[in-house]
Amino acid sequence: MSSTFRYPGFKSCLDFRESNLIVYTSMRYLSAKKKDLGDGFFVRRVLPQIEARSLGPFVFLDHMGPLPIKTGTEIVVRPHPHIGLATVTYLYDGVITHRDSIGKVEDIRPFEVNWMTAGSGIVHSERSKLDPEFSILEGIQTWVALPKEFEETAPEFFHHEREELPIVSGGGWELRLIAGSFMGEVSPVKVYSPLFYADLEVEAGAEVELPVSQDQEAGIYVARGKVDAEGKNVSVGDMAIYPKGGAVKFRAEETSRIVFLGGVPLSTPRHMYWNFVSSSLERIEKAKLDWKEDRFAHVPGETERIPLPEH
Repeated sequence: MSSTFRYPGFKSCLDFRESNLIVYTSMRYLSAKKKDLGDGFFVRRVLPQIEARSLGPFVFLDHMGPLPIKTGTEIVVRPHPHIGLATVTYLYDGVITHRDSIGKVEDIRPFEVNWMTAGSGIVHSERSKLDPEFSILEGIQTWVALPKEFEETAPEFFHHEREELPIVSGGGWELRLIAGSFMGEVSPVKVYSPLFYADLEVEAGAEVELPVSQDQEAGIYVARGKVDAEGKNVSVGDMAIYPKGGAVKFRAEETSRIVFLGGVPLSTPRHMYWNFVSSSLERIEKAKLDWKEDRFAHVPGETERIPLPEH
């Protein structure tokens, strides 16, 4: 019998209104909160927090693992719904199988991208997969809020191999562009608003300066290693958010792996309840009722699902 980790998600409604109205002129530093998703499966969640509801269009960032994968153990995220956002999954180690209600089934391996546009509504599951090449599962999942005019777009799913992703390099660092555009390079991943999302590897001692346009927010999350960001040590589980429109500068205190992300901020307020993101509270209420009454499409081959959280 396998051990099963079950992902509960959010149980409250968050309002992203504040982050759309405030222009920050100084650095902000966040530390991820340790979240137990069940059966001892912990993740580091750095977005959203009271200090930063969003970063550009990104409204959620979880760092899962590193977690040993053993025979007889399976990490299962049972079928659950989304609206109004896109989920982006990127692994450092391990293999996960994605299944969804539009019939897509896809294994994701390290340095590949799964981009799922929920739009008007999609249901998906994720399961770890035993592979002799990997004994560890580790990766990042982010959520990108869709622009208001695309919140009800038809759901889509895209998988991209690591060879498709552009590489940008500098003195002591190399960046793999997961989504969006940066320094003249454009990822093949379909996006709905100006953003950048990258996997950045940095050698110990390297001084990094990354240009950011005046209309974009930017931040770094340390997945491995430690950096000095404007005089403050930022280590594993920490995020540094830079003032809007300024270059991202830091020094690697040791060999580090960094999530570099940001983009044009949301132009209208967003609300989040559980796995739903929308500019309309009424739309979230409808999604809650639809899930409770089993009106979302089903994931072929799956028999369980995560129930709507109760307060």
